[in-house]
Amino acid sequence: MKRRRSRRRHARRRCGTGRTLRARALPWHAVRAPLDKVSAPFFPAGAEWVNVATLRLDQQLGRPVLVEFWDFCRANSLRTLGYMRAWHARYARAGLRVISVHAGAYPPSRDPAQVRAAVARLGIEHPVLLDGDFALWREYGNEAWPARYLFDQRLRLFSMHYGEGAYDETQEEICELLAIDPPDRFVALRPEDAPDALVGRPTPEQAGAWSGPYEAGAVWAVLDNGRPRAVRHAGCHLLVEHDRHATGRLELELGDGVVCHAVQFTAGLIG
Repeated sequence: MKRRRSRRRHARRRCGTGRTLRARALPWHAVRAPLDKVSAPFFPAGAEWVNVATLRLDQQLGRPVLVEFWDFCRANSLRTLGYMRAWHARYARAGLRVISVHAGAYPPSRDPAQVRAAVARLGIEHPVLLDGDFALWREYGNEAWPARYLFDQRLRLFSMHYGEGAYDETQEEICELLAIDPPDRFVALRPEDAPDALVGRPTPEQAGAWSGPYEAGAVWAVLDNGRPRAVRHAGCHLLVEHDRHATGRLELELGDGVVCHAVQFTAGLIG
């Protein structure tokens, strides 16, 4: 089966109205509203932050803010992370604030110490909010990892996107808000990220130490240490990577002291 790069829910400001959004204290999809009428939810009081002491939402007025929900134990989150790091490096001095909100779905990614270690290991320099109890997730009415929300200088919603993809569109929107010219050509980190690339539909995530037939561009496993240094680090590890979207069969055998929480699959390029 073929599909365009990512199944996306991407609402664009220049269309005037967008995805079903929310009134205060209701999921965003419960009320339809113009994008520029939806304000960013406040950060939870007492939230734990990485790379900054703390951030207040009112202190972000006057600058665009890009928020992405992620989990270091999810392959899709790791694949979007390169773009988040690049946008921070490229546009922070121009005024963009990039914030990664970590909401962990697996035992390792629910441990704040493991999250902090992952942030350091992955070279993340922008602020990371630890949303261990999913408080901000619920405020957003969020539904997926990764999910990114771009707010304008008034902290009103400008666009949103679930899943991988649409990186060229987000970059153009960031430049639009910053009133700067976008690059002449969007440079994708992977061929399957290019605008209008055709990718396959990967096998759904499987729980535990799964073996069996699959269809994907790559196979990942969420691994943890049952004893010290059974694996290099807890998190999502790449097991198999194909040049293109392919079929295969995974035979997964775990060594002593290794725990596998899930096996994940990401899409590959067709054609």
